[in-house]
Amino acid sequence: MTELVHCTVADAVATITLDSPHNRNALSRQLVTELFEHLRAAAADDTVRVVLIDSSGKVFCSGADLSEATADGMEEGARRIVELQRLIVSLDKPVVVRAYGAVRAGGIGIVAAADIAVANESATFALTEVKLGLAAAIISLTVHYRMNPRAAALTTLGGEVFSGADAAAYGLVTLAVPEEEIDERVAAVCRSLASGAPQGLRESKRILNADLLARIDARGDELAALSARLFASDEAREAMTAFLSRKR
Repeated sequence: MTELVHCTVADAVATITLDSPHNRNALSRQLVTELFEHLRAAAADDTVRVVLIDSSGKVFCSGADLSEATADGMEEGARRIVELQRLIVSLDKPVVVRAYGAVRAGGIGIVAAADIAVANESATFALTEVKLGLAAAIISLTVHYRMNPRAAALTTLGGEVFSGADAAAYGLVTLAVPEEEIDERVAAVCRSLASGAPQGLRESKRILNADLLARIDARGDELAALSARLFASDEAREAMTAFLSRKR
């Protein structure tokens, strides 16, 4: 089986790369499982002080793998995405995301769960669930925590595409930079974070994320169940079938 997520460690930074071009880095069972494994390995590696999540190609993540969700149902997958967000939020090392290119649905949850996110200004984001008879339920745990309320309403109810520059203005990402500068800015952020002492990084992150972690623990099960109910509905199945047919 071809590996869909790779990890390299250099200069105290573990770089975890999503590399599943055949489905635009969709959150398939395999990709999510490998992402969990690499995150946990980085957490256990004493040489690592910072974790960077990036992607190959021009798509960071296209969200849930709808072909799997349509065939198998959503409950297990929804719970795994809740767990993934929780792992990123609770990891004792800062997590940085390089949000380059297209970011959709569940991919936005990864961006929001990270401590720092850097996007290119022309990146595109969209909470498209509303167009499919669904709701941005499980990722609302992190996304709505980061975004200002008016921006959350606009993007969640509208489901329209917004830019990396918009994402920075809305509070979803930390920085939006010109495309040619993103690698340099991400590297600079990682170097700065890596200069922190492990105990200082750990305890500072715990203070910063205490409320977000409590939010995930309080509402994760409820919102995963809601996602499963919506995916199983006739309205959503009809919309997803039509969407998958158009893609073919």
